Amino acid sequence: MNKGKQRKQAMATAPSVSYSMTVRLEVPASGTAVSQLTTAVESSGGSVTGLDVTASGHEKLRIDVTIAATSTAHAQEIVEKLRGIEGVSLGKVSDRTFLMHLGGKIEMSSKHPIRNRDDLSMVYTPGVARVCQAIAENPEDARRLTIKRNSVAVVTDGSAVLGLGNIGPKAALPVMEGKAALFKRFAGIDAWPLCLDTQDTDEIVAIVKAIAPGFAGINLEDISAPRCFEIEARLREAVDIPVFHDDQHGTAIVVLAALTNALRVVDKKVEDVRVVMSGAGAAGTAILRLLIAAGVRHAVVADIHGVVHAGREDLVSADPESPLRWIADNTNPEGVTGTLREAVRGADVFIGVSAPNVLSGDDVAAMADGAIVFALANPDPEVDPAIARQTAAVVATGRSDFPNQINNVLVFPGVFRGLLDAQSRTVNTEMMLAAAGALADVVHDDELNANYIIPSVFNDKVAGAVAGAVRDAARAVTGTTAV
Repeated sequence: MNKGKQRKQAMATAPSVSYSMTVRLEVPASGTAVSQLTTAVESSGGSVTGLDVTASGHEKLRIDVTIAATSTAHAQEIVEKLRGIEGVSLGKVSDRTFLMHLGGKIEMSSKHPIRNRDDLSMVYTPGVARVCQAIAENPEDARRLTIKRNSVAVVTDGSAVLGLGNIGPKAALPVMEGKAALFKRFAGIDAWPLCLDTQDTDEIVAIVKAIAPGFAGINLEDISAPRCFEIEARLREAVDIPVFHDDQHGTAIVVLAALTNALRVVDKKVEDVRVVMSGAGAAGTAILRLLIAAGVRHAVVADIHGVVHAGREDLVSADPESPLRWIADNTNPEGVTGTLREAVRGADVFIGVSAPNVLSGDDVAAMADGAIVFALANPDPEVDPAIARQTAAVVATGRSDFPNQINNVLVFPGVFRGLLDAQSRTVNTEMMLAAAGALADVVHDDELNANYIIPSVFNDKVAGAVAGAVRDAARAVTGTTAV
């Protein structure tokens, strides 16, 4: 096997906490059984991340071994190898990820204790009637007197979930719960997962419009293109609260922030660089729009059919309002044609939101000096990051096991915190540019380098910085100073 194939295999098959399990075993108290356990796991390609003796006797030890594997099938192989060790008795096997999801990951709790009749009378009837009447007389009081002011609906139809595809609303619920948990963890926002059992555009718009009075913002999530474009556009016209499709705009904001700092590393200006993108779906289109708003003048986009240009056969008679036609009309001023690999030659920046292994190390080597490569397809990027780093100056991915992770968690909590604090009724390009600038600025000059162009999701400055920038930009629109 050549070195390139070995690197690709290692990239795709490293043990991960996502496939971790705890195996309960009984082993002889004397002898080499404990070392045999570790050897069995590691020789199978797994990793022992914890080994705890939970009970001890003269003859037997009860041991809980926590193991990271590369897949569900790999985890089962390791268990069978442990089962085969002489003198070892296998007990309960617990998948740690599934355990974390038992009963769901979020819950509702009351902000006030209900200890006696007085509490009940104020929290509920008859006292609550006075509050209802106040809101009926002045509907804007709903923000002040209810949870509305701090609530976001996380809405999906389950049609494009985390690269899993159209798995439906029930299977999408764990992802939406996770999103709600992140809203709370990073921005103190109460978010509610709403998984809709319809993929009809008109029905989705009608449902979200109908539930909007109970929320201060709508986060659209994992809705497939091109329907997501129409749904977002129609909802922004229909409701008086901001509608934000995170797969589009969250991705665009974090990409712009990372590119801003990557350009600082290579000492290039945004208006001078030539950007080549792979992927013309929801994320790719939103990234492109924001990059153009930020000053990118030379952009070329490729999809599965090759470079997008106005003369391409499938675009000549395309709907002028379609996203792909918009790309053709607003990019590629030099009239580049052909394949992605041809287009990327001499480019300063490559941004991929498409599919694995569409570029090789030779393609990256053919880019301009000081090249920037954002290979964001997950779990397998458009080009092996280790190979790209051999010739590119800066490399970023969507993965957590490489430097410079492009992660939407850096964006959406702070964006919504700012929108809610400003009581904004919309979200626009200026707010998104402000968010990207604030996120980029979290990385100070003395911290900036090729392996640190974007802060960690656990950097406690991120959400506040993004929220403050969005709040200021939103208040410039609303004219309010209320919090």
